[in-house]
Amino acid sequence: MPNLVFYDFETCSSNVSYGQIIQAAAVLVNDNFQELDRYEGRCKLSPGVVPEAMALLVNKTTPKILKETNLSHYQMIRQMMDKFNQWKNSIFIGYNSINFDEEFLRRTLFKNLEYPYLTVTNGNERGDLYSLARAAHLYYPDCIKTPISDKKNPIFKLAELAPMNNIKHNNAHSAIGDVLATIEIAKLLNKNASNVWKASLMTTNKDKSFQLIKDELLFCTDFFYYGKSIPFILTFVCQHPQWGYPMCFDLKADPSYYLNLSMQELKKELLDKKPRVVRTIKHKKHPIIMNPSYGVNFDNYKQLGISKLKQRAKLIRENKNFASKVSSILDDDARDKQDLDSQLDIYPEESIYKKFTTGEDNAIMPEFHKADWKDKFSVIQKFKDERLRYFGKKILYEESPQSLPKGEYNEIHKEIASRILSSNKENWNTIPRTYSEIDTLRNKFRDDKDKLKALEEINSYIEEMEKMYQKN
Repeated sequence: MPNLVFYDFETCSSNVSYGQIIQAAAVLVNDNFQELDRYEGRCKLSPGVVPEAMALLVNKTTPKILKETNLSHYQMIRQMMDKFNQWKNSIFIGYNSINFDEEFLRRTLFKNLEYPYLTVTNGNERGDLYSLARAAHLYYPDCIKTPISDKKNPIFKLAELAPMNNIKHNNAHSAIGDVLATIEIAKLLNKNASNVWKASLMTTNKDKSFQLIKDELLFCTDFFYYGKSIPFILTFVCQHPQWGYPMCFDLKADPSYYLNLSMQELKKELLDKKPRVVRTIKHKKHPIIMNPSYGVNFDNYKQLGISKLKQRAKLIRENKNFASKVSSILDDDARDKQDLDSQLDIYPEESIYKKFTTGEDNAIMPEFHKADWKDKFSVIQKFKDERLRYFGKKILYEESPQSLPKGEYNEIHKEIASRILSSNKENWNTIPRTYSEIDTLRNKFRDDKDKLKALEEINSYIEEMEKMYQKN
């Protein structure tokens, strides 16, 4: 079995496209969870990045810490990548990482002229302990203790889950503290829900995950709705013609009703009615795929029984015309949505999935990092992708402004000032928005002296930034 990399980031914002990682930690372990290596780093905020006040309160990052940290953001990312590249052929695992930390990582690498898909290339795979914990608790409720919400649902927030299971988590919301707590949760799940843990290791690679879903006559997986994990027993219908996802039929529905519907009738059933009878499995995002016997224990499928479910699965699998109709309906629907999306203007920071960088440009990236600062601007000119040229200039602006031609520096400086001083509703955080957030938080924490003091310090930090960019 490959080694595991448990990792976590603390950020200055919840915005994955415009926020910034300010603290990073990762621990490399073997399949017995024995530590082999680790990385910890903290950095300053890059010029022009406006933090969210609440994010700084949560991860206990003060303006003093941000100012006195030795590493710049670019320097920390270079350090971290040196370490991650040593750990190739590993499974990268975080806690709610696929939807948050990983998206931050990909965009951070993209903006720092690195190939962004680190966790799915160089022999690496990826998983998410958050969804794994929810699935394990669904099938083995006693495998882990969970707090219960007011709505009587289990809570899986790491900061609450760890102490309930006697896991030390003194530094909650610090990167290394969260990594070490995540490792302990993983040990617990491996011990108390070993079948779910083993199943999770079969879907850390997107190709293996897709093949498993396609090859099994029927299988059980879970979806998370309104605070609950819900099991579904499904069978493969077709691959989404545009997005490539496996589209699967929910076997609690009787296939015979759907097989003979006209295209128009079937379209209404698939696109307009809820719950969906044909469901998308995001095979690239570490779904937990279990034997269907796990789903038969739940009410929606118990009365049907495994024999009836297999009959229904065979009906779907043997009807190629149904699969063809489903594929055609999904194709038309996706094209309509693409036409709408193509009319929207997006900024370079948001464009990571709109256009992949070319192999030719990817080959220039290492040259940029190796070059002396005085030579980096000439390397930037080699990029064909204008987004990469933009990001390269931003790195020079942040790290070595004297290496940028004066005109280029002024252009970037004016753009940043225009963005962060804007009083409009923008995609990124702005200074006026942060002032408003601070006012709201002052009212919320009016009886908490420590938080009020922290908010005053953040307010002063924002004022300094405002003065610097108002000058120009």
